[in-house]
Amino acid sequence: MRFEELDFVETPMGDLTLWRRDFNGTDVFEVKLGDEYLMSSMFVVAEEELSRLGLAAHAGENLDVMVGGLGLGYTAVAALDARVASLTVVETMAAVIDWHERKLLPVSAVLVDDPRTSLVQADFFALVRGVAERQWDAILVDIDHSTEHQLDPSHADLYTVEGLTSLRRHLKPGGVFALWSDDAPLPSFVASLEQVFGFVEAHVVPFDNQLTGGVSTNSVYVARL
Repeated sequence: MRFEELDFVETPMGDLTLWRRDFNGTDVFEVKLGDEYLMSSMFVVAEEELSRLGLAAHAGENLDVMVGGLGLGYTAVAALDARVASLTVVETMAAVIDWHERKLLPVSAVLVDDPRTSLVQADFFALVRGVAERQWDAILVDIDHSTEHQLDPSHADLYTVEGLTSLRRHLKPGGVFALWSDDAPLPSFVASLEQVFGFVEAHVVPFDNQLTGGVSTNSVYVARL
């Protein structure tokens, strides 16, 4: 199996590595942060469903959409549907934005060449804690492994009623918040969402796992004002 390291960057959260490897004749792109595997282009179904399910919950047109977390770009590209007027992708790591601006990844060109797309280097969690200088029709988030397994302890407050209430201020009336998780839907987090939003659903998203030969699942939470 052939490996090629495409980038290596030291960050406050650990060493960030992007590599490409051959899997049965197909290029697979993978990202690792410290000792943790963050993402693989082999498994993108649920990342794309995050956008599809989130946007499907909004009935409007000319939507202003924010994606929290750029990663390999699959959630962001899936959000570029016909109803979206603008897409702002917030990513804390400059290196990840650079990967796409250099078009290193399979969907980079589609993403950065679309005039609706803006890539913004910022701390998503700090942004939604702050004053709502701009509001969005939909906020789609794929950053942490799950609501209970965060990449950094500073992220934990988002998944509380207080944190969700703060995020709510950044949504327009009828706005949607959607969240990807590697874990099964958590009843306690659904209950927290229900204290803040008028409509809440938790979806289990199955996908074929080529490594195990079986079917794996992720989750997508969708909440609407």
